[in-house]
Amino acid sequence: MSGGLISLMLTTALIGGPVVPPVAPDLLSDAARAGLEADAARPSAGPALRDRRARAEAIQQEIGRARMARYGVTMREALMGDTPVRVFEPAAGAAPGVILMNLHGGGFTVDAGSMTETAPLAALTGRQVVAVRYRLAPEHPFPAAIDDAASVYREISSTYPDARIVLFGTSAGASLAAELVARLRRDGEPMPAALGFFSGTADLAGGGDSLDMFGDRSAAAAVLGAYLGARSAQDVEASPQRGDLAGWPPTLCLSSSRDLLLSSTAAFCRALDEAGVSARLVVFDALPHAFWAYVDAPETDAAFRTMARHLSLSELPR
Repeated sequence: MSGGLISLMLTTALIGGPVVPPVAPDLLSDAARAGLEADAARPSAGPALRDRRARAEAIQQEIGRARMARYGVTMREALMGDTPVRVFEPAAGAAPGVILMNLHGGGFTVDAGSMTETAPLAALTGRQVVAVRYRLAPEHPFPAAIDDAASVYREISSTYPDARIVLFGTSAGASLAAELVARLRRDGEPMPAALGFFSGTADLAGGGDSLDMFGDRSAAAAVLGAYLGARSAQDVEASPQRGDLAGWPPTLCLSSSRDLLLSSTAAFCRALDEAGVSARLVVFDALPHAFWAYVDAPETDAAFRTMARHLSLSELPR
C-alpha cells in the first residue's frame, strides 16, 4: 500500500489492506495519475497514532495552503464553544444567508481533511465554511465527536439566526454528518438546509461489495471499535440508516468506482430515496477513496464543482 496520504487515510478511515490498484488506469487525466503516483511515493508515518496525526497535519498544511492560494481563500483558527474550528472565507468576502459546516475525514482518529476538503468550496460557493476539529478516537469515543459537532452547529445557529446551515463531510466526516442530522432530529432542533455525504457510511454495522473488493473488514472493525467504544454499531444514533430517514434534508452522495465505501454511499443514497428524500448519487470513475482530499487534478476540480452546486443551494428551491 502507498506510504503517503492514501495509506494514512485508508488505514485509519475504515480501511485496511490494499485499496488503490498499483497502476492508475489510462483513462485518468495525466494530473490524476501523477498525483496518485506522488502520493504513493510519500514516506510512511509509522504505526504510532501521534506520528500519523502529525503527518496528517503536515499534509493538510502542504496541500491545503496550496489550495488556499490557488482559490484566494483565507483561513483563521478559532473556537466555537470549547471546540476548535477552522473558518474559511472567500477572497471577496462571504455572501450572507448560507454557512457551510464541515466534518472532516480521517477514520475518526486523525484530521485528514479540515483544510483540503474545505478551501476550494469556500471559493466555489462564495460562502463561509466552518470546519469542525472535533475530538478524536480512541481517546474520545462515540459520542464525543457528535457532541462537539452539535455544539458548533448550535453556536452557528444562534450567532447567525437568519442563515441556513449546510452540512457536509468526507469519509468518517460523512458518517459523522449523518449522525449529527439524526441527533438534531431526535432533539427536535432545526435541520440543515442540505447535506453533502461524500464517500461515507451511515450504517456502521454494514459493509458491501466495494469494502470486500478494496478494503479489509477486520481492519475496519478495529477502527470502528475504537470509535464506538461501548456503543453498538447497530444503534441508530451511530448508524442512522437503520432508523427513520423521512424528512431528512436534500442530500448529495458522491463517491468513486475504486472507493471501498462506494457500496455504503450508494446504499445510504438509495435508503434516502426510498424514504422520500431528495437524494442524488454521483460516482467518478477509476479513482480511489476520497481522492478530492489529496489529489489535484481535473477530476478533483469537477468533484468540487459538483459539491459546490449542491452546497451553495443553487440546485435547491428556496
